[in-house]
Amino acid sequence: MDAFLKLMNVLPWIVVVIVLASIVLPQAIRILREYERGVIFRLGRLRGAKGPGLILLIPIVDRMVKMDLRVITIDVPKQEVMTRDNVPVTVDAVVYFRVMDPVAAVIKVENFLKASSLISQTTLRSVLGQAELDELLAHREKINLTLQEIIDRQTDPWGIKVTAVEVKDVILPDGMKRAMAKQAEAERERRAKIVNAEGEFQAAEKMVQAAGMMSREPMALQLRFLQTMREISSEHNTTTFLPVPIDLFAPFVKPSGRQGGEV
Repeated sequence: MDAFLKLMNVLPWIVVVIVLASIVLPQAIRILREYERGVIFRLGRLRGAKGPGLILLIPIVDRMVKMDLRVITIDVPKQEVMTRDNVPVTVDAVVYFRVMDPVAAVIKVENFLKASSLISQTTLRSVLGQAELDELLAHREKINLTLQEIIDRQTDPWGIKVTAVEVKDVILPDGMKRAMAKQAEAERERRAKIVNAEGEFQAAEKMVQAAGMMSREPMALQLRFLQTMREISSEHNTTTFLPVPIDLFAPFVKPSGRQGGEV
């Protein structure tokens, strides 16, 4: 009976201890994954970054800010940009970065995600405003590298490393699309005319060479004449070609010429 009474007297204390333990232990024990770090503040003062694994905190005294070290993607919203040659375009981009120094990302900027997004937007408008439309369309990789260098330089004090910047889409006005299509069509026509002229020039050269060869070898002209007759003749053709040497008409032509001279 006495043991039962003692147990009843101790039971409230046991309940209190269990309740306190259930409240205190979750605040004192933290487990961080491999890609996570915890920035510890003790009574408002920085104690450094810890993790991964088991982290022990002093309840009420310590506060921990969890940081993710994996690559983070920011989708930069569409921006209206005026290029250097005064062409309005709409562009958007993607920025890839990761937190290299979790302490600097916590204590040197209020919200590193928001700050990085705003810097990416302003840098995108600034860099593309200094480029011409042809450069924006043809040299996209060079512009991406320039954006990466500028954004990385501005976010470096926050412990952030920008790994890549990609301009996703460039939207042109409809009038500019039609003008570019006309320009491309004119360029193709110009190339076609040049190719045609070069073909005519080469054909003329070959014809001159053939004429020179035939003038040196008269028999070549006769062989060419016979080959042409063979090409003209076909299986179902009723026309007959009979070659007649021009020398047969020489006796008839020369006397008539002399008579005309005597008269």
